Amino acid sequence: MTRDTRGRGGGRGGGELATVLGKQPIGTAFVTPYVVFLAAVFAYPLVFAVYMSFHDYFFAAPGVVVDRPFVGFDNYAAVLSDPAVRRSFANIGIFLLINVPLTVVLSLLLAYALNAAIRWRTFFRVSYYVPYVTASVAVVGVWLFLFNSNGLVNTVLGPLAPDPSWLVNSNLAMPTVAIYVTWKQLGFFILLYLAALQNVSKDLYEAASMDGASRLKSFWNVTVPGVRPATTLVVLLATVTGANLFTEPYLLTGGGGPDGASASPVLIMYQRGIEQGNPDIGSAIGVLLVLGVLTLALIQRRLLDRES
Repeated sequence: MTRDTRGRGGGRGGGELATVLGKQPIGTAFVTPYVVFLAAVFAYPLVFAVYMSFHDYFFAAPGVVVDRPFVGFDNYAAVLSDPAVRRSFANIGIFLLINVPLTVVLSLLLAYALNAAIRWRTFFRVSYYVPYVTASVAVVGVWLFLFNSNGLVNTVLGPLAPDPSWLVNSNLAMPTVAIYVTWKQLGFFILLYLAALQNVSKDLYEAASMDGASRLKSFWNVTVPGVRPATTLVVLLATVTGANLFTEPYLLTGGGGPDGASASPVLIMYQRGIEQGNPDIGSAIGVLLVLGVLTLALIQRRLLDRES
């Protein structure tokens, strides 16, 4: 009888183990396509970019054998000595200083307002999300109409309008691009905050109200700490997407004008690597950008974690 019990127990244990092992091939089958996608689209190009950045690399006709010698850090020295590249990194710093705080503050405030029981709440949620899903080319056309020399904004401002106008002004071109990107991507970050607000307990608001806290104090002491994980995510996403800025300055300012005032590192990388046929220089810019973004994201994550 004892042996039978052990046998049945062993059978159950063996069956459970077989079930677990049986699930692993299915899980592997589902995960493998995504791993292959990451390797093909992200890992391999990054490794190949690092390789090109250390070689005198250039495009050649298919089947033609060419010598691409190792040049060490020569490409990086050329990149760091290029005034246009240095200015593009300074431009993206200005962009992030404007875009990231605006994104965090506006998306949190609007999400907090949309989370309340207001009329037409669904309409406003969809309205804020529409620019994010609209093609950039179509939206850029509207902004060019608004911010050109004879546009609606300058007409409203009258004598207060800047001269030269917004997108052809070396001091205002990048801030204007930053405001445009903030407005266009705001809907996505509002959705992130709306999801985070669902996890903030209403009991905390009731307790704060019973303690005599005003609406502003409840927002600062309950809402802001409650959505801090979402804030970390928003800051990191806004930083990464902002550092990879390309489409907006390319379309709004005609390729980073005026005189490179709105050029981004990715735009310079495209111009050097593709238009001018120097993929080794473009790769060096890309590697420096990746290292800079990773460093900045790590610093932001440490600071936000320390505050929490």
